[in-house]
Amino acid sequence: MTMLRHPVMGVLMALMLVLTGQSMAIARGTPGPSGEMVLCTGTGPITVLVDENGQPVGRAHICPDCAFAFFAAHWDAPDLPARAPASLVPLRPGAQTLPDALQVPVPQARGPPVLS
Repeated sequence: MTMLRHPVMGVLMALMLVLTGQSMAIARGTPGPSGEMVLCTGTGPITVLVDENGQPVGRAHICPDCAFAFFAAHWDAPDLPARAPASLVPLRPGAQTLPDALQVPVPQARGPPVLS
């Protein structure tokens, strides 16, 4: 049974990608509405999306490329802890210290690798 499960899951995943890939391609290719018209009815205002000729179009599709931007816009990233203050203390009085980024690394000798 376990030998059959892996190929079946692979086929199901491939089928799911094929079917959802078509809908994503259609959603990318559909032109967006040119504008919107607000109709005041007895139950309240209704917004209808219209094309360039003023004809009503169907509801707008969410662009699959931008779908995850919704999550990024509505949920903030966690705050990072404050960075520890860096302090440069000279070793000798009157000496200037350089930040680590400006100091040139000194080459260090090493022995051959140990084979054990």
